[in-house]
Amino acid sequence: MDRLLLIAHKKNMLNKRYKELVEEAYNFRQTDSALSDISEYRAIKLLDKINKLKYLSRDTAKPA
Repeated sequence: MDRLLLIAHKKNMLNKRYKELVEEAYNFRQTDSALSDISEYRAIKLLDKINKLKYLSRDTAKPA
């Protein structure tokens, strides 16, 4: 597979997990704030990885 396709696939998987963690953090907010904070922290760490992958897969062509 092409490098950009691998990056896109990994980014999609991380986005899916990120959304799950954000939803989990929201659901725990009223019942268990500690679990909510843990899920939110994990989501933030995933978002950092997603942003790094976005940087790697950016279009290198210069606009005209």
